Amino acid sequence: MANLVYKRVSTDQQSTARQDLVLAEAGIEDPVVFEEDPGTSSRLHPLQRPKFSELLTYARPGDTVHISEMFRLVRGNQHILDVLDVLHRDRLALRIHDGAFSAMDLTARHPRTGELLSTVKFMVQTLAAAGELQRDLQRELTYDGLRAAEAKGNKGGRRPAVAAAQTADVRTAYLEGRSIAALARDHGVSRGAIRTAVADLLPDHTASEEGTPALELPVTLDMPGKVADYLRTSELEPAERAALDQGMTVRRGQGYTLRVSAVPAVHRQLLARCQPLDDGQGLPEVPAQRKARREYENRVSALAP
Repeated sequence: MANLVYKRVSTDQQSTARQDLVLAEAGIEDPVVFEEDPGTSSRLHPLQRPKFSELLTYARPGDTVHISEMFRLVRGNQHILDVLDVLHRDRLALRIHDGAFSAMDLTARHPRTGELLSTVKFMVQTLAAAGELQRDLQRELTYDGLRAAEAKGNKGGRRPAVAAAQTADVRTAYLEGRSIAALARDHGVSRGAIRTAVADLLPDHTASEEGTPALELPVTLDMPGKVADYLRTSELEPAERAALDQGMTVRRGQGYTLRVSAVPAVHRQLLARCQPLDDGQGLPEVPAQRKARREYENRVSALAP
């Protein structure tokens, strides 16, 4: 009996790092991996996706299909029910390793009729509808934030890098004590662009003999929902945006936290992005946001330098 692993990302700027982490922690023995091409949309029915179709062709009765979370495979109610019918027909098991569906046996059927149990069907439809609502709300909040930024004269998209003619001035100013944030404002670029220009001057820079930076492994941290909401409406680098997009929402009473997997450098960049929540910087002072930002700061600060 084989263990068949299915992975997918929605855009070509995302990575499977979080899926890889969840699946690695599951300890799956001898996995056979089927990974869709980057940018395979969740709107495309799973049974029409090339790699999932290949998985079903490869599978034999008794095999188990493994996914990190349900929405890597399906989008809504009908997708789930269609996939469950095919898995039942082919006598394949389904194992979901993270998220609300991980605690459910989605293959449970009535012993006499062979139909999907009504309670399972109800829970599948309810959780799928809740997931769709969450994604729609996130898109609406992002759109509203971008419109608000445009009204203030801020355009979306990645800021340009430091022009070659300005690099020497930036490096001189940094050595004279000018902060990265101030240099970014002066030159109209992101803080990441300034860090790139002065990379070898940073305190934590250590050049190896081969000139290759040390490899950082992804770390999973819980980001308070108020911090995540602010960052979603902020201008982010592609790696930062991908980390947020791939984060898993965990409900906490009336709020939530976003479980984000990223290398420590990305966590630190995200922390720097939400500095206005702590010191104002033109934003209304909201104690709950300041507290949330400091909670995230404590978690990031605990990471090894």
